[in-house]
Amino acid sequence: MSTHDFIAVGLGPYNLGLACLTEPLPELDGVFLEARGQFSWHPGMLLEATHLQTPFIADLVTLADPTSPYSFLNYLKERGRLYPFYIRENFYPLRVEYDDYCRWAAGRLGSVRFGHEVTSVEYDPADERYVVRAVRAGTGERVEFRARHLVLGTGTPPDVPEAARGLGGDVVHNSRYLEHRDRLRRKNSITVVGSGQSAAEIYRDLLGDIDAYGYRLNWVTRSPRFFPLEYTKLTLEMTSPDYVDYFHALPEPTRYRLESEQKGLFKGINSALINEIFDLLYQQSVAGPVATRLLTNTELTSASHDEPTGTYTLGLRQVEQERDFSLRTEGLVLATGYRYTVPDFLAPIRDRIRFDGHGRFDVARNYTIDAAGREIFLQNAATHAHSVTSPDLGMGPYRNSWIIRELLGREVYPIEKSIAFQEFGAPSDGGS
Repeated sequence: MSTHDFIAVGLGPYNLGLACLTEPLPELDGVFLEARGQFSWHPGMLLEATHLQTPFIADLVTLADPTSPYSFLNYLKERGRLYPFYIRENFYPLRVEYDDYCRWAAGRLGSVRFGHEVTSVEYDPADERYVVRAVRAGTGERVEFRARHLVLGTGTPPDVPEAARGLGGDVVHNSRYLEHRDRLRRKNSITVVGSGQSAAEIYRDLLGDIDAYGYRLNWVTRSPRFFPLEYTKLTLEMTSPDYVDYFHALPEPTRYRLESEQKGLFKGINSALINEIFDLLYQQSVAGPVATRLLTNTELTSASHDEPTGTYTLGLRQVEQERDFSLRTEGLVLATGYRYTVPDFLAPIRDRIRFDGHGRFDVARNYTIDAAGREIFLQNAATHAHSVTSPDLGMGPYRNSWIIRELLGREVYPIEKSIAFQEFGAPSDGGS
């Protein structure tokens, strides 16, 4: 049985960044458990030519430690790609490039344990340690780890709309789009349901092949328009320590209202992609009507699958007109995002975890969710407590700097206190 200072469960970019930042600290011993056999970052959406919506400086470590050997620039240097990236004059790495960067970083770490699926977490009061039990892939061997602290980074599973749950056939969630793309292209018709960046990227990808394969393509979105991601500089100041402090101190009802209103700050579509889609539609329309429909203000209310014909019938409602209609399609892609659920393995220690009035984790300002406020840390999954900073890649190093300070009781990586020009709350001096 292994005993550590902390155990991190799940290896997405945030826990991977924590692994990189703790690797050079001999006084902090952590282990990172990941069920998959290797690092993989949204493999179903690694489309050709798509790029991150954050600049390369928002890598695993740079905003906490610009001298770290795990920086994206050092990755480029070791890959012999630094000068081509410089000549490219584009701050936004390709998605496949970012995935490869994360794999490169993970391969250099001694604290990562791939192929370890966590099955339960218990607390041993005699030892004052959390006991994490896992199963090793391949061998089925059961192993245990002990630690005073936990860091949860299990990510968010795909979210399927209630109307499409239990739907038969070969419906595809966007998380698995690439592995099913060739099969989808052979359909006579394809419908994409969703409002955000993933829906737009899949629609653009399929639109580019519409003439070659001859299918009819539909895009159904509940949003009243194709909302661009808000990316002006003063808006970006909301991904700042200043805004976390302000947002976290607000009453719970206010935070939940803002969480719903602020989706355009992190779930919108890249404006360049919106323009690219329009330009492609315009180019294709020169030869005649394009076999596609873009339906806004349209909510999916029901869905059924007919096995003999292999077709779906979608019940839809135009919300503003309050009109119901149906749409038949052979291929169906649900680009409906992800929704966090509390991992089952936490059931034995649920009584040690704080929950808010909505049944979600009550996340403290220091990113803990346990009753003591110093034992269990949460990566991401806290837009209701930490605002749009929770899923922002650039705030990952900031959050990890906090977690490391809490684990060690001292600040290793300097933590910014205030970086915004604007004031988010009422002036402390009363406005005088």
